[in-house]
This record gives sequence, structure tokens and C-alpha cells, in this order.
Amino acid sequence: MEIGTRILLAFLVCQVACTGAQKKAEANCVPGFQVKEYQVEYNGGFQKEVPLLQVHFDDCAGNEGVRFEVSHPAFAVDEERKLVPRGDVASSGTVLFIHGWNAHADDMAQVDITGAPTQAPQTLREILGLGLVLNRTKRSLLVPPMFVPENQRAPFPKFIGMSHVISADMQENHVFRLTGRGADEDPKGVFNINKLTGEVVVSRPLDREAIDVYHLQVSTTDPTGKTVEGPVSLDVSVIDQNDNRPIFSETRYAGEVLEGSPTGTTVMTMTASDADDPNTENAVLRYIIVKQSPDKPSPNMFYIDPEKGDIVTVISPKLLDRETLPTTQYELEIVAKDMAGSDVGLTGTATATITITDKNDHAPEFTHSLFQATVNEGWTGVVLNLTVDDRDDPATGAWRAVYSIINGNTGQSFEVHTNLDNNEGMLYVVKPLDYESTAFHTLLIKVENEDPLVPDVGYGPSSTATVHVRVLDVNEGPVFFPDPMTVTKRENVPVGSFVATLNATDPDLLQTQSVRFAVLRDPAGWLSVNPVRGTVNTTAILDRESPFVHDNRYSAVFMATDNGSPPATGTGTLVIALEDDNDNAPYLYPSVARVCEDAKDLNVMVVGGKDKDISPNAAPFRIELGKQPGLEKTWKVTKVNNTHSQVTLLHRLQRANYNLPLLVTDSGVPPLSNSTDIKVQVCTCKKNKMDCSGANLTRSSLLLLSLVLLALLCL
Repeated sequence: MEIGTRILLAFLVCQVACTGAQKKAEANCVPGFQVKEYQVEYNGGFQKEVPLLQVHFDDCAGNEGVRFEVSHPAFAVDEERKLVPRGDVASSGTVLFIHGWNAHADDMAQVDITGAPTQAPQTLREILGLGLVLNRTKRSLLVPPMFVPENQRAPFPKFIGMSHVISADMQENHVFRLTGRGADEDPKGVFNINKLTGEVVVSRPLDREAIDVYHLQVSTTDPTGKTVEGPVSLDVSVIDQNDNRPIFSETRYAGEVLEGSPTGTTVMTMTASDADDPNTENAVLRYIIVKQSPDKPSPNMFYIDPEKGDIVTVISPKLLDRETLPTTQYELEIVAKDMAGSDVGLTGTATATITITDKNDHAPEFTHSLFQATVNEGWTGVVLNLTVDDRDDPATGAWRAVYSIINGNTGQSFEVHTNLDNNEGMLYVVKPLDYESTAFHTLLIKVENEDPLVPDVGYGPSSTATVHVRVLDVNEGPVFFPDPMTVTKRENVPVGSFVATLNATDPDLLQTQSVRFAVLRDPAGWLSVNPVRGTVNTTAILDRESPFVHDNRYSAVFMATDNGSPPATGTGTLVIALEDDNDNAPYLYPSVARVCEDAKDLNVMVVGGKDKDISPNAAPFRIELGKQPGLEKTWKVTKVNNTHSQVTLLHRLQRANYNLPLLVTDSGVPPLSNSTDIKVQVCTCKKNKMDCSGANLTRSSLLLLSLVLLALLCL
């Protein structure tokens, strides 16, 4: 019994210890790659599906749904988490990146490929592109090409080569001569030649980036300066030293990448240049990212092609989410190193700023499913501000909201407009609401974006909201019906005549109220109204020709007031269409005419009639001579039309002023007539000029009458 108990106790202790150790191990687990750097040896290439290494990845939560992506499309991580080539690979580059992630972890690992081929350095012979060929023009003067490294240090001069004369004709008094750019031409004195031995020396440090080849000539001359042999070309090539750092074309680069872009999307290209010899590794550049800020969710969200400078995304599309990233801008410190990226290479640095741009992958959502508002009947304006949330980039079409009423707006009394400052929806009452008709309105409002959503995102229930609008009862003013009211009356009706009975009702049907009437605006002061019955009567003569009458219509405004608390008023217009009476006699125009005393044309004027009345109390007019006897012997009136007549002389008159009485009669029943004296001036006319200054004596109809009497006495 004791042995069994001891065994059981030992088992329990072991179980407790093992469980504690397991929990401790889980507590120390760091999600991601447990080994972040790997090495693979390059042996002429890689064979299809032959594993290269085992990847160690742990999300510390069971490793469900772990996925891997490799920066080089020719490689993949298989189900056993082994890095394998998809096919035979000859060119792999010198580095690979493996991206592993699931819901619990997201991390990067690097694989260095040792022995992978790179561009081999060139020999001096390859740099110069020539062998031991000697330049010569004559068999006796030999001048080999010469080479000088740039940036040599003192002491100077330094020997760089020798010219040779292989001939028995070379005399002791013959000397070597060096000419050309760098000798006797600018820059002068860079190279010198020993006149006796032919040794060529350089006298100062050279800069290949200023002049890479000096083209000189060597010759021999006699004491008189006459050329004996040559000239023979001498090319002095300056050997490049790695004395120039790579320089980026810009110190700061800016690029954009759309959120959710596939892994491997090119963001931008960094470009640097090196002033050193492009045929040497001194100018062969390699690009690397040395720092990413911020370094979340992964320090290796981007990769730069070491040779091309193309920056591409490495992070998965799911994690490249603008709304969940710690920032929308990432800064990369990019280093360009010459010498093909070797440790002894010189470097240049630039900054790349990458902005994660937004796409419309989040639908706007109302902050509440139900909004409530109250509004007084008869009022218009904004009654409610609808608030929404949208995680997309503000001030873009993916964020800006567009509201619409999809149900409940039967009378088109409501509209919704977007507040451009805060994206809220402003609910307007555009037509006054009537409490007595509908005291409660229920609206269904939908919100969308200006830009369409991405295909895999749709508008959900939160993109619609219900709005309850409660209408409050207010004391409304009485309403006239009809408004305006039009009646027809004849002008000149007796004072106190009945005109109309006003009709005004109170829309507050749930309240018992009385209405009283009053005159609000009566321009001519012609009307009165009974305050209780609303009957309108005249207080003065109605005159159609009054200046207060327009187009035969006279308008007055009346007011109706209820006895509510506080009282409310309404207004209505009464229009009286006035029928015409023949109460205005016609008159003639013009009242003055001029005629030449020797005129052959005896037509004096065309006279017209006017009447303040209207048809049938106006035209046609009858225009005739006045009743004075004898006028018909001198004057004649002939009808032209219904309103005008022609006045004609029957014989010439002497120069003077004459008064011609004319009578005009309208067509009213009974007709009205008016006598008008027309002043006719008979003037002297010479050379198209009319002189009426002497016609001051007025010869009236009395003169004509005396002439008539004289004629009767002679009979």
C-alpha cells in the first residue's frame, strides 16, 4: 500500500513539474522565425524541388494557417517548411527573403547565398583595353603607351615611362621633345621628358574624372630645332582610383503604394551615380535598405533590388492595411555602395518616403441605428445632423459621404446634404410640416461614398439608419381661401355697395378658435370689412382710371387674426376687376400745327383722339369741325381711321395764327364729346426754312364770321 501511494505521489509531482515547464516555455516563446538568418552554398545552380534548408517558424499558438512567401519567384517554402526551388535555377542572386505570417505572427528571415556569381573585377589590361602594342611612326623611335594612377602623393616628379631611339643615326646632339595637352598646352607642365634619355615623368597628382587620357607627341630634334624623327603619338592613360562616393540624384525620394497591393509591387526606383570609371568596379553600385522607420508590423516591409534600385513590397497584402498600420508613411534609409557592394566600397545615402495610399475598403457606418428629432410645424431648415464613421482617408472620395432618403419621404418634405467640413449628413425640412396632417414621420436614410467600394466590400446594415421626426403643434394663423380672391365690379358704384365676403379658416382643427378680419392695405382707401362676418363694402367711389388701378384691377390686402395664445394672423388678397363706365370725354392731340403760306400741299395735320376709358367707351372717334358757321369754307376734316382724321385747307391763308375749333366724340352709350381749339400757324417758308415770327396776330373765327356777313350784304 505504501509503495503504491509513493508511486502515485511521484507521478503527480512529475505531472505538475512538466506542466509548469511547458507553461514557462510557452511564456518565453517569441512569435516568428526562431532562426532569422540562413546560409546556402551556391554550386553552379539549384535543382528543381531539391530542399535547400529547413525553416524554423513558430507563432506560439499552434502554427495554424501559417503562410510563406519568398522574395525570389523561383523559390517557395513547401508544406514541410523547407525552402525548395520551383524549377532548375541558375541565377538566384546573393540574398533571399522569406516572409511568414498568420493571425498570430508576421516575421521575415534572410537567406544568404554564398558563392553566387557576381561581376568579376577587371584587370589593368582589361581596364585599359590594350596590350603591349607600341606606337611608332618610324622604326627607330619607339614610344609605348604609359599609365599613371590618379591621386598619387608626393614626392614628384615620378617616372612613368621611356621613349627609345633604336638607330645608329641618333646623334649625341639630338634631343627628345614632348608636345601636346599636358606638356606645352594647357594644362601645361603636367608631363616632362628628359631631353637626353627620353624618360617621361609626371609632375603633379592627376584626376581621372577631369582628364582620363592625355594625347601627347614625342619627337627628336637637332640643335636647330628641326625634327629628326617623329612625332610619334604618346597616350598617357590615368588609372582610376575609387575616390568618388555614389551620389543619389535626389536626397529625398517620395513614392506611393496602394494599400492591399500584392507582394512584389514596385513602389519606386532609387538612382545613384558614381563619377569613377564605369568600366571598373569603382562605379559598380549595389543598393541596400539599412533602416525602416517605423519598423512595425515588420522591419522588412520593403525590399530594394541591389542592382536596379527598385523598391518593392515584401509585406503581405492583408497586412498592408492603411487603417491598421501604425502610420501611413514609412521612411527608408537607402545606402548605395560602390565596389559592387564590397566592404571597402564607398557609400552614399538617401531617404525614401513611402506613403500607403487609401482605397475604399471600408464602408461608412452610422454611429447610431436610430436618430430622433423634433420640429415645429410650419418651420423649415436643418433639424438633425447625422454622424457616420469611415476608416478611410479623410478628404478623399473614399471617405466623403453621400446621403439619400430611401423611404418615408412621401411628400418630399425632407432633404439630406453632406456637411463638407465634418462629413455629417444635415437633414433639412424643405417643405413646412403640418401637425394636423401628420404628427410623426419615419425616414430610412442610406449613406454611401463618392467613390465605389472595392469589389470584396459592400454596404452593410450599419450603412442605413432610421430617423424619427416628431412634429410639434403651434398656433397657426388663419388661411384665406381662395387667395387671392377675385371679384368683378363696375366703377362708380354707390358708396356702401357690397363687394365680397372673405373666407378664412383656422388650420388648428384640434383647437376651437374664432377669427376676426381687418383691412391691412387699401391703397386708395375705398374699402371696409366687417370684423366678424368678413363682408367687404365700398367706402368711396371706385374709379377704374385711378392711378391705384393696374390693368383694370385694384388689389387690397386683408388680415385675419385668431384668438389663440399667442394670437396668430394670416393675410389674403382681394382683387377687384373694375368694369368701365363712359365717364371720361375724349380729347385731341396735337394742339398746334404749322403750315407754309405758299404751300402747294394744303394738308395741315393729322389729328388723333384719346380717351381714358376703354372699349366700347372709347374709339372709334368721330372728329368734326366745330359748330361755328363758315368753317367749312376754309377747313375740311377727313377720317383716316378709327382714331385719327386729316385736317386740310380749302384755300391758302395769309400769314397769321388761326384757332380751329374741332369736336371729338367717343363711342360710349351715351357718347361723350369734347371741343378742342387747334392752333394753326401760317408761316413764311424760304429755302427750306419756316419763319413764324411775324404770325403773332391771331385771326379767330370772328374774322371768318365778318367775312361771311360781308358776303351776304353784297348779295
